[in-house]
Amino acid sequence: SMGLDTSAVVAMADDGGSTGILREEADVTPPGDVRKCIAAMAADPNDPLTKAFKYRFSFARNHTLGNLMLSALEDAAGSFPEAISICERLLDARGHVYPSTLDRVTLTARTRDGRSLEGQAVACHSRTALERVGLRAAHEVVPYQPALEAIREADLIVLGPGSLFTSIIPNLLVPGVVDAIRASKGSTLFVCSLADMQGETWGLTAREHVEALMDHGTRGLLDYVLVHTPVSLRPDSPATGVFTAVTGADSEHASTADLDDLVLSGRIRPVRVCYQDVQAIQAQGPVVIARNLVDPIHPTWHDPAALRDAFAGVLKLCRSRRR
Repeated sequence: SMGLDTSAVVAMADDGGSTGILREEADVTPPGDVRKCIAAMAADPNDPLTKAFKYRFSFARNHTLGNLMLSALEDAAGSFPEAISICERLLDARGHVYPSTLDRVTLTARTRDGRSLEGQAVACHSRTALERVGLRAAHEVVPYQPALEAIREADLIVLGPGSLFTSIIPNLLVPGVVDAIRASKGSTLFVCSLADMQGETWGLTAREHVEALMDHGTRGLLDYVLVHTPVSLRPDSPATGVFTAVTGADSEHASTADLDDLVLSGRIRPVRVCYQDVQAIQAQGPVVIARNLVDPIHPTWHDPAALRDAFAGVLKLCRSRRR
């Protein structure tokens, strides 16, 4: 813990797995990503209640107890925000979770090879990289006002880590969210992915991640970009990565053969970072912070301690700039 008040604003387009079943059959607000955030903020991750909240019933359509609790409490308490508050109290959460909207929304996507996809679960497993995403709803999407207030009041707004097109950008598509970021006096930090096991960003470099984010409303709003690199970057440095990458052009979507090879072998593709890309990102405004961020036990995850140190460093930079 950094001794800070923490809030999470969660995208509400999830429609896969347990959440997808609950959305379709019970018409509930999608609980899955909210559940993950509440569990991550629990005071004691080893508390039996926290473990139970994350428990998945393989014999009951793979539902998690947390999803079922949130959906049941939404009905019993009369609202999804109240259901969240109850679960936060149960787990003694060190922070607050806000849905970006309470409306029923569906993610739409266009791939780099021109196909149209519908639904988060479909989009995140696209066989080629995504280019553009949007939200579809029965009426104009209404933002959840407490989420906008939390963004406006933040000292540091962190975009990520998470799936670029199906987790981070969907929040930006909710009316008012980008305006709230613009109105905030805090700095905005984008945490670039380490690698992809999903299809939505196949082959995209760190620079292309940033450009996609900017193309969805954040141009001129990013102050810092945090990227993973295990070595110091110099003009003659090769592209870095600590994972085995499939064959294919770095900045174009992989071929079908590449993807089949990837699926069969279980290998993953790193997000390419090189000196020239860092320079290109910084030319557009953000300061790039390059650090070794990989978790030593789970090499596709960010190391929580490394992220904490990076966030602390950014906050220190923000405070020194204000003096």
